[in-house]
Amino acid sequence: MPEPIGEEGGGMANAIVGTLILVGVAIVIGLPVGIGAGLYLAERRGTWLATTVRFLADVLNGLPSIVVGIFAWQFLVRPVGHFSALAGGVALAAMMIPMVTRTTEEMVRLVPVSLREAALALGYTRWRTSLTVVLRTAMAGIVTGALVAVARIAGETAPLFFTALGNQFMSTSLREAIAALPLQIFNYAISPYESAHALAWAGAVVLIGLVLVVSVAARFATRARFGHAAD
Repeated sequence: MPEPIGEEGGGMANAIVGTLILVGVAIVIGLPVGIGAGLYLAERRGTWLATTVRFLADVLNGLPSIVVGIFAWQFLVRPVGHFSALAGGVALAAMMIPMVTRTTEEMVRLVPVSLREAALALGYTRWRTSLTVVLRTAMAGIVTGALVAVARIAGETAPLFFTALGNQFMSTSLREAIAALPLQIFNYAISPYESAHALAWAGAVVLIGLVLVVSVAARFATRARFGHAAD
C-alpha cells in the first residue's frame, strides 16, 4: 500500500487492483457489444442502420478521452451523487467499443465468401454461419484488435478523473471511488517530492508490464487454439 506523500517507501497495491477491476469491467461491457456490432456491420453492411453505426463508431474513435469522461460524469456520476468504479469501467468501455467494432468488421470482411457459401449450402442459417464459421475464422484478428483496445484504455487518465476519482485505500467495490495506476502516476508525478517521482516511474513500468503480460498471454492462447492462423 502507498505511504503518505512525502514519506519514503510504499507501493501501489490499491492502484494495481483498481486498474484490473476497471479494465475488467470495461472488457465485460465493451467486448460483447463491440464484437456484436462489428459482426452486424460486416454482415449487413448496406443497410441504413449499419451505415449510421459505422459513422458513429468512426466519430467516437476520434473523440478526445476527456470528452468521454465529461459525458460519463454527467450521466453516470452526477445522477447518483458519487464517483464509482462502475462509472469508470463504463467510461473505458465507451472508448473500447468503437475500436473493437471497426476491427471486428474489417476482420470479418476478410473471411473468404466461399466459407459462408459452404456453410449455407449445408443448411446453416445466416446468423448461425456468422457466429460459428465466420466469427471463428476471424477470431485471431479480433483478439488482436481487442488487445489493442485494452492497451489503450488501460493507460487512460482523463475519463477516470471524472468517474473513478481515485482512492488512497484498498477498495474493490464497484459502487465506490477506486484507485487506478494512471491516476496514481499522475498524482505522484505532480508531487514536489523526489520519492513520489520515483514511484511515478515505477508505476509507469508496472502499467507497461501489465499490458505486456496480457498481450503475451492472449497471443499464446490464440496460437494454441488456432495454430498458425494467429500469425
